[in-house]
Amino acid sequence: MCIRDSDKNLMDHIAVYGPDNDKRLTGKHETAPWNKFTYGVADRGASIRVPHSFVNNGYKGYLEDRRPNSQGDPYQIASQVLKTIASVPTGKASAAA
Repeated sequence: MCIRDSDKNLMDHIAVYGPDNDKRLTGKHETAPWNKFTYGVADRGASIRVPHSFVNNGYKGYLEDRRPNSQGDPYQIASQVLKTIASVPTGKASAAA
């Protein structure tokens, strides 16, 4: 799984990103539609904006999730993001194996 597979958790994320996202995230005015996951480098209309600096620094740095609104609980949002990140396989063999 990688960023392009993040749509598998779309509804789990939207559930904690605050109320009325269906009204705010319309796909117009530099937003992605609330029910479609997109990503892109420097794409202000994507769900996840990937800064040029992230790519230029060997894929190290931050990604910008543009979907949460100001009424979302930051602890629930962070928890959901971490759950999604934790589900990504690293490709490294377990040391215990």
